[in-house]
Amino acid sequence: MLETLKPTIAIAHLGCEKNRVDTEHMLGLLVQAGYGVDSNEDLADYVIVNTCSFIEEARQESVRTLVELAEAGKRVVIAGCLAQHFQSELLAEIPEAVALVGTGDYHKIVEVIERAETGERVEEISTEPTYIADETVPRYRTTNQSVAYVRVAEGCDYRCAFCIIPHLRGNQRSRSIESIVAEAQQLAAEGVKEIVLISQITTNYGVDIYGQPKLAELLIALGEVDIPWVRMHYAYPTGLTPKVLKAIQNTPNILPYLDLPLQHADPDVLRSMNRPWQGRVNHKIIDNIKAAMPDAVLRTTFIVGFPGETEAQFQRLLEFVKRHQFDHVGAFTFSAEAGTAAYDLPNQIPEEVKQARRDALMAVQQEISLRRNQAEIGKVVSVLIEQENPNTGALVGRSPRFAPEVDGLVYLKDPDRKAALGDLLSVKITAADHYDLFGELV
Repeated sequence: MLETLKPTIAIAHLGCEKNRVDTEHMLGLLVQAGYGVDSNEDLADYVIVNTCSFIEEARQESVRTLVELAEAGKRVVIAGCLAQHFQSELLAEIPEAVALVGTGDYHKIVEVIERAETGERVEEISTEPTYIADETVPRYRTTNQSVAYVRVAEGCDYRCAFCIIPHLRGNQRSRSIESIVAEAQQLAAEGVKEIVLISQITTNYGVDIYGQPKLAELLIALGEVDIPWVRMHYAYPTGLTPKVLKAIQNTPNILPYLDLPLQHADPDVLRSMNRPWQGRVNHKIIDNIKAAMPDAVLRTTFIVGFPGETEAQFQRLLEFVKRHQFDHVGAFTFSAEAGTAAYDLPNQIPEEVKQARRDALMAVQQEISLRRNQAEIGKVVSVLIEQENPNTGALVGRSPRFAPEVDGLVYLKDPDRKAALGDLLSVKITAADHYDLFGELV
């Protein structure tokens, strides 16, 4: 008897690197189950759209993608944050959708496709997401060969007034140190040169399973893994204790790169954001980090136009940025999200004011970023090679000061010798602009 061919599946990935890890696990599970996975959506029988619903702009992109696929006649599986957020509303609005898969249910993707094949319209969404994948779950990586994201925890116990994530992802649930180290060892065996540790609040890692934060212990354990670069994202500043800073300093493969989601600098705005603790300690924390690690690379993000933000409060934010001279800054305009405490706060800021404030903040930061990059000129730094221009042979990579996807690049013009993708090379920086560095092999 001939075996029935399984359908071919493509996945459209949207949103953050946490979503990317979910995508990679879905791909791994489907491949393990014998499904054909194709990057060409036109050739696929099903297209899984792993959606983002963090802010309005992300939702619009997700909906636009879904509508385009539906109009093309595709059988669409809606996965991720938008599915968790709106659930049955999506099935009503997009009749071409054959299934919904929530943020805590992506590990059921093979069963979902099997049920959809019988004609069932599947709705697989846990009310309270509790699942987190470990190193035993198959994974098909979508990053370049040298880089991988490692999720140390999922969900969040904080309730910032602007943030929908706890509603979409559930409360924090951490993996064990042993599980994370085992995955890192697997990735090292695959030739990965950089892992990026991610969660909603990485500095809170371990609180739920160990009774206290265990980030320092995790970093020290990862120091035993043969991976040259370990980078950490989403470090709440109050969690960067002397113990954590010492672990970063004393563990050679932990990069002194700190991604600090500060969101604002004015104490009253931070209180309205339900982050009152931060307003009392912002300056002191940044100063302490710089004193402990003068060479640390600091990235942060800010929200402008939060309800009630006055011009004076915005100016305080600008002064904060000028004082602390961050290497990288991301700025977002406030997005009112249904289900958050800030959704219907009074004194909402007009859109044009929010955009003007964002532009003003980024104009200040652009000059700071240029000076910070120019300070690299003359230094010899390690660069992880990730791209090659097929016409000129010019190589492109990143130094430790640049995280994948969000920061700049290092360009090497016409190197004298060839290098393989994934090589870590010594490069002398010869020039810099606002975002990128330029150099030559040494």
